[in-house]
Amino acid sequence: MTEVTVLGCGTSTGVPLIHCKCKVCRSKNPKNHRLRASIWVKSQGKSILVDTSTDLRAQALANKIPRIDAVLYTHPHADHIHGIDELRSYNYVQKQSIPVYGNDWTRAELLAKFPYIFGTGKEGPPKPEGGGVPQLILNAMPSSAPRVDVCGVPVIPIALQHGSKECLGYRFDRVAYVTDCSYIPETSIQRLFGLDVLILDCVRLEPHPTHFNLDQALDLVSKIKPKKTFLTHMGHDFEYLEWKKKLPKGVHLAFDRMTVRA
Repeated sequence: MTEVTVLGCGTSTGVPLIHCKCKVCRSKNPKNHRLRASIWVKSQGKSILVDTSTDLRAQALANKIPRIDAVLYTHPHADHIHGIDELRSYNYVQKQSIPVYGNDWTRAELLAKFPYIFGTGKEGPPKPEGGGVPQLILNAMPSSAPRVDVCGVPVIPIALQHGSKECLGYRFDRVAYVTDCSYIPETSIQRLFGLDVLILDCVRLEPHPTHFNLDQALDLVSKIKPKKTFLTHMGHDFEYLEWKKKLPKGVHLAFDRMTVRA
C-alpha cells in the first residue's frame, strides 16, 4: 500500500496570489487555498518527499511529517526546491544525512544554487557551522532507468518535457505524480498505464508554454485511463466547488492535505 499526501497543489505563486481580488483568491473555502506543489509519499515504512517547496516548513507542520528518508526532485525551479534548508530540522532529529535525487539538470542547479549545502564538487559538502546546514547526499535519478531503489522503495522515473527542459515525474506502484509538464513522450506514457491514481499538472484553462492546461490534462486522462485523477499545480482559474461539478467522472481537483491510497 502506498499513501500519498498532497502537501501543496498550487502554482509557483500559490493561491491566493498576493494582492489579487478575484473570487478564488478571496474565497473562504480552504480547498481554494493552495501552497506550492509537493507531495509526501509513505510506502514500505519509508517517508519520501517529492520536492522541497517554498512552503515546506508550513507543510511539514500542518501534516505532522515525522521524518524524511529521501527527497525526489522533479526539477530545479524555485517553487520546487527553495524549501531545501528546512531539511536540516530533520537532520537534527534523525541524526543522519538524507539522500536526495534528481536528473542532470536538477543536480547541476542544486550544486550551483546551494554551494553552502553541497560544496563546489571538489571539496565535498561543507562542515556545519553556526546554525548548521542541511546534510544531504546528492544522487542521480536517470530518467531512462526502468526503476530506481530509493531506501528500499521501488520508484519509476517518468521523463517529461517542461518547456525546453526535461523534468521528472514519479510512479510508486499504482500511483503516479506528473507535474510541471508541457509534453509527455510516448515512452513515458507507456509507464503511466494501469494506474489507480494519477496526480497531474493543470496550471490554468488557457494554453501555457511550459505546463498542461485543462484540455491537455483531460486528453492525457482519456488516453491512459487511470481510475482516478487529481489535478494539481493549479492557479486561480479553478474554484473548487464550481469545477467539482464540471469535471468528467473520475477527474477531481486536488486540495492541500488530501490523502490518497493505492
